[in-house]
Amino acid sequence: MNTHLRDLYSHVSVHATADREHEAVIELLLLVMIADRHISGEELDEIRSISDDSGWESSTFSFDQYLGPAMAKVRAAVADHSTDALLDDIDMRVTSTVLRQSLFSAARDVAGVDHDIAPEEESLLGQVAVRFD
Repeated sequence: MNTHLRDLYSHVSVHATADREHEAVIELLLLVMIADRHISGEELDEIRSISDDSGWESSTFSFDQYLGPAMAKVRAAVADHSTDALLDDIDMRVTSTVLRQSLFSAARDVAGVDHDIAPEEESLLGQVAVRFD
């Protein structure tokens, strides 16, 4: 994920919806990371890298500033067994066709960065593939 990805994402979302979509993607990738109840530094670095390589940092969006609220939201959904509702919410917020089509690949990159895709991650990846194809 480098210049090619940044080029794909440039001008994909209108400014008014871009931050909302980027927040949704961060939440999805964090959900993939904690699906197996194990938080890996490698996985978190991969999510940060995806955000950086995609060029999402702006005067109105910062990965580092959104990480805390996103993690709290994702952990609450997992604790409440409401991940389907969170996925529905993410699904509604990500409207860009190009971004939707790249979600499975990004989620797979996060799940596989530690070279161990747990059954919970595998199940979630299946859901992502169906929802965002």
